[in-house]
Amino acid sequence: MLLLIEMLLLFPLLLLFLAAIIVSAIRIVMEYQRGIIFTLGRYSGVLSPGINFVIPLLQTAQVVDMRIKTVDIPKQEVITKDNIPVFVNTVVYFKVENPVDAVTKIENYVFAVAQYTQTALRDVVGNSELDFVLTEREKIAEGIKKIVDSETSGWGVDIASIKIQEIELPAEMKRAMAKQAEAERERRAQIIVSEGELAASENLRKASENLMKSPGALHLRTLQTIRDIAQDPSEKIVLFLPSDVSSLVGKLVEKK
Repeated sequence: MLLLIEMLLLFPLLLLFLAAIIVSAIRIVMEYQRGIIFTLGRYSGVLSPGINFVIPLLQTAQVVDMRIKTVDIPKQEVITKDNIPVFVNTVVYFKVENPVDAVTKIENYVFAVAQYTQTALRDVVGNSELDFVLTEREKIAEGIKKIVDSETSGWGVDIASIKIQEIELPAEMKRAMAKQAEAERERRAQIIVSEGELAASENLRKASENLMKSPGALHLRTLQTIRDIAQDPSEKIVLFLPSDVSSLVGKLVEKK
């Protein structure tokens, strides 16, 4: 009788224990995740999205996020090939392609990708001159991606893209580049002015040639200029006219 009573008292505890084991055996994997199963420490399979069951105490599961991750690489000071210090900030976009390798071959693949990107950044920028770094950001980023991707592919990680966010120059270099840009703008302005003067002189030459072919047209042009100037009575202008123009004006006065 006493044994039956004790069994009745232990039955709820046994049910709770069994329920706890069943709950601990359930693993829910999201659509963007994969679960890596280890049985007694050895890899034994991959859990697909949905409800999965593992054997308590014998099996463990490690979930891996398969979505694209974004890692901001802190600003790095790098010496370019022509010995100019620059600060470069980059962003890495990557995702896990093989969750088994990402778990079994590298301890922390996110940290490893960030560190390897920093090293590749120093190598690529350090082997390039400043002008190339400033004007060819895409090529610099592609060079970094190629180096990092070749290494991380063995970790089951794929580098989707690497972008250079900012390239900061020292203050003295900024001032020197500003002066250079100002000098370049002045040079271009002088070229434009000289080209305009050359075109104007060419047009004047052609106009003078046309006027010289017709003396009457030259006289009329001279008279038109005198008329335009005479419209402002507040100004006194002395013109030295050619002799033939003076005679033409005199004849016109005599006729009047």
